Amino acid sequence: MAQHYYTVTWDQLHRDAKALAWRLHALGPWVGIVAITRGGLIPAAIIARELECRLIESVSVVTYDEEQRGQPVITKAPAAAGAGQGWLIIDDLVDTGSTAKAVRTILPAAHLATVYAKPAGKPVVDTFITEVSQDTWILFPWDTEPQFVAPLARKSE
Repeated sequence: MAQHYYTVTWDQLHRDAKALAWRLHALGPWVGIVAITRGGLIPAAIIARELECRLIESVSVVTYDEEQRGQPVITKAPAAAGAGQGWLIIDDLVDTGSTAKAVRTILPAAHLATVYAKPAGKPVVDTFITEVSQDTWILFPWDTEPQFVAPLARKSE
């Protein structure tokens, strides 16, 4: 289990993905975007809109079961991207870098960008926006829903 949890709202994710698009725009033009599923799908859609990129591919990588990390397995390759020359790879987060490394083996020429990065994964990613500590589990908006939380004073009763 993670020691810390960091909740990202839809608004915050949109702002952070747009900030990533600003950085990536200066590095383009780009042939297309490869979204790493599932976490990279929504940031990739936001970035594709901002960069006016209409050629979108995906790579499916299974690494996590809940909060338990395993070895990454590519279950669907991004056929249209070739070796990745001129392509962006987009993911929500680079954690240890194992997923990113697996994707880089099939897209060695692509530019890898994530919205969030942890220290262990930073060396694997080319561009990111926000760094979080290694012991933090990010709660993305697609994994959460608003609900009532009792006031702190009630929790001590």
